[in-house]
Amino acid sequence: MRVVLGALWMIASASLAAPAPLRFSVSDSWAMPMVQLEDGRPTQGILYDLMLSLATQVGRPAQFHVLARARISAAMEHGEIDVRCYVTQAWFDNLSGDYTWSIPLMVQRNLLVSTQVPAQPVHVKQLPAQSIGTVLNYRYATLDPLFASGQLTRDDARSEEQVLHKLVAGRFKFAVINEWILDRFNQRMPIGQKLHKVAVIDEQNLGCTVRNDPDVPVQRILRTLLRMKMSGEIDDIIQLYTGEGAQPLHTPDRN
Repeated sequence: MRVVLGALWMIASASLAAPAPLRFSVSDSWAMPMVQLEDGRPTQGILYDLMLSLATQVGRPAQFHVLARARISAAMEHGEIDVRCYVTQAWFDNLSGDYTWSIPLMVQRNLLVSTQVPAQPVHVKQLPAQSIGTVLNYRYATLDPLFASGQLTRDDARSEEQVLHKLVAGRFKFAVINEWILDRFNQRMPIGQKLHKVAVIDEQNLGCTVRNDPDVPVQRILRTLLRMKMSGEIDDIIQLYTGEGAQPLHTPDRN
């Protein structure tokens, strides 16, 4: 009996001593080089490496929750997620809940892409009425007025890679896509079928947001992200998957 009680005490002590996992959100709409999802779990990619390294340096095991993008905010509000990365305040009109934002960690460059090189430069605001490829629940602030006026219509897909496949299939003439995902997609395409970048939609600084909670080491997380950025670790992760360093933020040609 003493042996059994001793074993139970050791198990209980180990459980109490084990640090709580740091819970990250993963959008099911992400694609490589951001994240590779296999059987519903992230296995590699820029954001996977960033979040795994962050948790390791903070001293917590990483736990990934793969969710539809529309469900992530609610999951954070309900305390199911501790850290959400690859996000900017510009994507939210009213972000409820108590959160702290990290410094900017990387730049997202959204492009208008096409299967063909247009005969004339593409000016987004001058496009005739048509549908363009977009991702479900993604917000494109620069294009919102054109969607609201009916000049452009969203043709949503569940992921960025699905948007590109629909563009290749001829569902629409243009699509909006993250430049890194486009470059990765083009690597697998025959030379004559590669997609073309025809206009810059916007560039945005992206970082992480952390839920303020006594059980979450908020300041340690923010300091670690700052150190990862200042040391060049995040830029090295980006270069590993894209072959390029971090891009400086500058005002895009919003044509």
